[in-house]
Amino acid sequence: MAIGSEVEHWDVVIVGAGIAGLAAAIALRQEGRSILVLEKSSMNKEVGALISLQPNASKIVNGWNMTPFLEEKKPMVDEAFRLLNIEGKLQVEMKLNTSQFGADRMLYHRQDLHDALRQAATSDDMPGSPAVIRTSSGVLGCDCDTGVVHISKGSSVQGDVIVGADGIRSAIRDEVIKGSASEGSKAIPTGLSAYRILVETDKLPKLDISEDVFSLKRSATTMIVGHDKRVIMGPGRGGEMFGLVCLVPDPNPNNEGTSWNNSAPLKEVLEAFAAFPAWVKEIISHAPDVALWQLRDIDPLTTWTKGRAILIGDAAHAMLPTQGQGASQSIEDAEALQAYLSDIGKEASGQDIQERLEAVQRARYDRASLIQAYSRLQAKPAASQDNKTVKLNPQEFMEYNCNYSGAKNWVERNREAEEMAYKQTAARA
Repeated sequence: MAIGSEVEHWDVVIVGAGIAGLAAAIALRQEGRSILVLEKSSMNKEVGALISLQPNASKIVNGWNMTPFLEEKKPMVDEAFRLLNIEGKLQVEMKLNTSQFGADRMLYHRQDLHDALRQAATSDDMPGSPAVIRTSSGVLGCDCDTGVVHISKGSSVQGDVIVGADGIRSAIRDEVIKGSASEGSKAIPTGLSAYRILVETDKLPKLDISEDVFSLKRSATTMIVGHDKRVIMGPGRGGEMFGLVCLVPDPNPNNEGTSWNNSAPLKEVLEAFAAFPAWVKEIISHAPDVALWQLRDIDPLTTWTKGRAILIGDAAHAMLPTQGQGASQSIEDAEALQAYLSDIGKEASGQDIQERLEAVQRARYDRASLIQAYSRLQAKPAASQDNKTVKLNPQEFMEYNCNYSGAKNWVERNREAEEMAYKQTAARA
């Protein structure tokens, strides 16, 4: 796939070493294939929060044989999703199990999952050649046709394939959509913000609540909904940590910051959730610190690809966390790259590469865009006017989201469904 020698050349250049970028580095590993990952941060400290991989993503990760890297991180199987009203009364309990979708919903500390992906991407013990990660290497943009990526330090590198995994403020997206109907697409404030809290479980007191309703020891995700707010919480790191995401109407909608690290006073959170059960506020009150994260997403782009470049993860389809599918869709993107680029050789032309990347987009675009829409839909107020009944149905999109076995399988299933619909229509004519 060589295209020149004026600048340092790599077979694959991945911009961004978050979950999407590292997953792509693992998925694209092959013997003799050179992969460079450019990351603007120093990667000294990944954001502290809990994160889930849904069964659709767990199945893919399991196929990458990452057990040696994950098992020491104390991942937890999420055994149920429990929905409570503002009075703390159980409304819905949805049991989760492997047999349903072929894999478990897994709970991780975000830092642990990120570290495991980084280790797997660069390890000599994984199949294929290890990826190289360069930190403190922010990217200014790229030439999508030649594959030249411009780094903020004044240097450039060249890749046969450019993977833009640089998040919701993607520099690669600016280049990919230039001249398209999506040009100018920016992160959109959604009217919501989230307080993020992470507490050491052994520092929490015994709670004044029946264990039938809620228990810190239960390996489950619990959501409490009331007024225009909700709390989503659950354990992580083998039960050592307990995490909460507390959604509220955006207190500062004109804020331009999308950082996960904006601090907020604990008093502000307690005041926002004053109407919630006392035991929930007891957990919140033990937070060592609070971060306020303005929730943004993007409208579906008209394209994810241009020339040798393709967008994945938040750069392509940033979505709200209400479906818990953000990281999982990034994993799906990485698997799609693996599926369509696994047999492409070093002598492939730019046209060959462009066609492969366009096939990735066709396999992924409609599905990711629909899950984006689902996530927006589930962000709407979910409680009745008296706050005693919860209108949210956690099973509504579960089958679509989780019943997934890879990009090519998805394309084939959709083709068969279209053929069946055509035959049924023809039979009725």
